[in-house]
Amino acid sequence: MAKRGFSVQPFKKGPDYIDPLWLGKASRRGCVNLDFFTSTRDEILSTFKTYAAGSDAQLVEGNKGLFDGLSLNGCDSNAAMAKLLGMPVVLVIDAQGMTRGVAPLLLGYQQFDSELAIAGVIFNRVGGERHEAKLISAAREYTDIPVLGAVRKFRRSSIKEKHLGLIPANEDASATRKIEDLGRLMEEGVDVVRVAELATGQPPGSPALTPSANHDRPAADLKIGIARDAAFGFYYYDDLQAFEREGVELTPFSPITDQALPEVDALFLGGGFPERHLSELEANQGMRAAIRAAIEQGMPVYAECGGMMYLAREISWQGRVGEGVGAIPARVVMSSSPQGRGYMQLRETGLGRWPGGDPKRLINAHEFHYSRLTDLPEGMTYAYDVIRGKGIENGKDGIVYKNLLASYGHLRDQKQNHWVKRFVAFVRGLRT
Repeated sequence: MAKRGFSVQPFKKGPDYIDPLWLGKASRRGCVNLDFFTSTRDEILSTFKTYAAGSDAQLVEGNKGLFDGLSLNGCDSNAAMAKLLGMPVVLVIDAQGMTRGVAPLLLGYQQFDSELAIAGVIFNRVGGERHEAKLISAAREYTDIPVLGAVRKFRRSSIKEKHLGLIPANEDASATRKIEDLGRLMEEGVDVVRVAELATGQPPGSPALTPSANHDRPAADLKIGIARDAAFGFYYYDDLQAFEREGVELTPFSPITDQALPEVDALFLGGGFPERHLSELEANQGMRAAIRAAIEQGMPVYAECGGMMYLAREISWQGRVGEGVGAIPARVVMSSSPQGRGYMQLRETGLGRWPGGDPKRLINAHEFHYSRLTDLPEGMTYAYDVIRGKGIENGKDGIVYKNLLASYGHLRDQKQNHWVKRFVAFVRGLRT
């Protein structure tokens, strides 16, 4: 769609970080998450409107199946998101091993919720020309859902998976080539123009929406270093925009390749897969020492999941042990099964450093980790009680040490917890 002249704004339903990296790279625009668990319906609508502005096509990738969600009544499903946003749905059906059987499947989707606008279907993992013809014939004979295309099996440039899902685009050196290859595959089998018209309601070249005033930024008076490289890249795009709205200049640095920290007022180490880059991270002794010194000297630091793992004494994975920063007195051990996975709810203990805490308020967050912290000493200070989820240990999450906050929970800057504003206020308060 982007190659055909559309300005495409991608969105991802749910708390995922990896799919947005690929969607953002393909569209050349930051991908924004829309999530019923961490946001109100009004916030979802406002976020969608804000980031759709300035684009002439909007695409929301769902998560799980069309009607799946936490709630039995479907109020947090992909179908509910489509209806909330007033968007049509394009089904992508794994058709491997199916022919006529796609018809009752499509009819079931259509009849399960008559208020949902299913505008078309794309058949995926199609075996060949004969298979494709049978699928299209069945859909046309028994349903009124338009077939928008078929995607043949394609192994040469498939995006590989690992223990937490797809390999992130920031880790894949061939990401651009794979996106180009898959784009050509779509052009061969899918009516891209028709899909684009569904995403815009207008033909190519129509005027785009006027950009929102919410994109205005004040002059930056703070600098916060943000870890961004192959090991660290899990950040919500709109959270990063929130930093800029608070007058912060985000300065990227690489714990893998940079030998020293940039001149900044604080650090933000997001999620990622440091275990996959143990050798490089361990070898960069200069960076590990610089971060340890910054924490010991009281620099404000916020670390989530992979960032927290890196700050521990060591990481053990697949028989390999690599040294970390050492600011957190614990070992990180990787497991073969998830140690914490899914939505979580946190309640502040009152022992955190950030202003604006409310022990009565539940903070909706997300965790997904195969690691656990071991050998933690007694008497650690924690910012959160875990009401739902796993966290670090014994119903606790959010290690507090000097001006460091490190947790497994991934926060989202929304009405229920404007954590960016709180963190920035904390940094400003220490600087004055």
